[in-house]
Amino acid sequence: LFYRQAHTGERPYLCMEYQKPFKWKTGLLKHQQTHTRKSQVSSYICTDCGKSFGRHADLVRHQRTHTGERPYKCTECEKSFVEKPRLTNHLRTHNVNNMVERPYTCSQCKESFSLEVSLILHQKLHTGKGDGPLTCTYCGKDFRDLSKAIRHQRIHTGERPYQCTECGKSFIRRDHLLKHWRVHTGETPYQCPVCGKHFRYKESLNCHQKIH
Repeated sequence: LFYRQAHTGERPYLCMEYQKPFKWKTGLLKHQQTHTRKSQVSSYICTDCGKSFGRHADLVRHQRTHTGERPYKCTECEKSFVEKPRLTNHLRTHNVNNMVERPYTCSQCKESFSLEVSLILHQKLHTGKGDGPLTCTYCGKDFRDLSKAIRHQRIHTGERPYQCTECGKSFIRRDHLLKHWRVHTGETPYQCPVCGKHFRYKESLNCHQKIH
């Protein structure tokens, strides 16, 4: 039998599902295993678009793209997420201030700072409130807004109090840290209204829109 199949090309083993013949029984058995794998892959099918998944959890996560469901909600703000890992990464941005040492505390309002010069500038808000601008102790530039004055002073001190917990990179402003976080979370919140393409930064979207 072995000699006859090898030299005559006879294929006595037939797949009943696909009617495909095989020369050897081992070939048929190996082929039949692909039926099992295909049925497993296609066991979870999206009723909206027909896409199939090997795991039920993957199907559930995919279906949220159709329903818009975002079950993982941040307890600190109103933001919500499709996946739990995205929420976990987001929550770290709220805790970032707790990771920076702030030994200088205002005796009047208890706000704390990492540098003494920042505390001195802040205290002017209490001692001279309404009596003129806040002045940078380094270059003499005046500011009406305390937060802007403190941010400006960091240019001179090199202070970067907002540090990324993932890569260690630090920033002068908190909004710069939040923007940087998208590198790690994969968030692309800016969508082109013309073609639907998503972008991580608004600047990237503005540049992209010029092609339309």
